[in-house]
Amino acid sequence: MPPITPQPLPPLPAVRVFEAAARHGSFTRAGEELGMTQAAVSYQIRLLEDRVGLPLFRRGARGVALTADGARLAERAGEALEILRQAFAEIRREGDETLVISALATFAAHLLAPRLGHFQIAHPEVTTRVEVDHRLADLLAGEASVAIRAGLGAWPGLGADFLMPVRYTPMLSPAFVARHGLPAAPAALRDLPLVDPDDPGWAQWFAAAGVTAPNPVQGTRSNLGTQLLAAQAVIAGQGAGLLTPVYFRDQLARGELIQPFDILAADAISIWLVYPERRRNAPAIRAFRVWLLAEMRTLGEGDDPAADVRSSSS
Repeated sequence: MPPITPQPLPPLPAVRVFEAAARHGSFTRAGEELGMTQAAVSYQIRLLEDRVGLPLFRRGARGVALTADGARLAERAGEALEILRQAFAEIRREGDETLVISALATFAAHLLAPRLGHFQIAHPEVTTRVEVDHRLADLLAGEASVAIRAGLGAWPGLGADFLMPVRYTPMLSPAFVARHGLPAAPAALRDLPLVDPDDPGWAQWFAAAGVTAPNPVQGTRSNLGTQLLAAQAVIAGQGAGLLTPVYFRDQLARGELIQPFDILAADAISIWLVYPERRRNAPAIRAFRVWLLAEMRTLGEGDDPAADVRSSSS
């Protein structure tokens, strides 16, 4: 039997241009990335469309959008180019990738920063940089390598590893207890100052404790926006604050914080490690995933009853 002749590949420059245009959703931005004019990008896309015999983009007055065929091809083209990048990096022994970690502030301060040195020791070839920003980093555009996010575990084009549930309970400072006494029952918290009293988590916690939540406080409100700041307000004795025990286990052990009740309220969202699906096995990302999931299991977290790893594609 004669050998099967593989079908010829389309021009690789056209594939590269197509992948960039699909990733950016723009011929102009693809040209900026590749150092090409918009006209040159459009020409390369036309070459590829002529080769496959199908339109890959819909052109309109407001820009371009992938067709269904284009979206399927874009996903596979991106995977193929990523495999090539990894192969060339391995050949050149370029293992010194910078891993940019976009992280939630409290997770970064209390779980990631105290432990990241262990990852560096185990993987000296990987340079890490942690970025704390309330704005969601665009991982598909390369703004970060991975991200720690709160959500349901489904983001288009991204893979997600479950890290921990979101659970919280009231905590107090010793100074606050010295002034107001230790509440004997959950209902006693209704009469005490609360940090961020209009946080909807309070209603959820009181419901979990079987207590009617207090009426919203009238007048000036505060919203510190992150447990990192709320914990500082609690430690300063400003009131009872809703905090996640795994974040503040050291402060609880040192007596800086007091957890008066074992009742935990659970949020619908969880904490996830998120990364571009097609880069899930890039050496630095794979190493960080394995390390962080092991760290969370050591902390007694990381057991998602639904799935250990979830991913969704665009």
